Amino acid sequence: MSSETQDLVRICEALPQNKRTEVTDFARFLLAQQNNERWEQLLNDPRPRPKLEAFLRESAAEGESPIDPSRL
Repeated sequence: MSSETQDLVRICEALPQNKRTEVTDFARFLLAQQNNERWEQLLNDPRPRPKLEAFLRESAAEGESPIDPSRL
């Protein structure tokens, strides 16, 4: 366990339960932000995606009809 992790555990143990929950929620928020930033990088990547573009064209050409279970 890293020293930062150990420090965080000690700090959390010293806090009342409601503050521990806030720290945990904030850590989860930071992790989600990190994941969101990664998705933003992927989505903003200017490289061509021919398979994705073909799928989107085909999907748009199909129109909006309910899924036919017999075609699955």
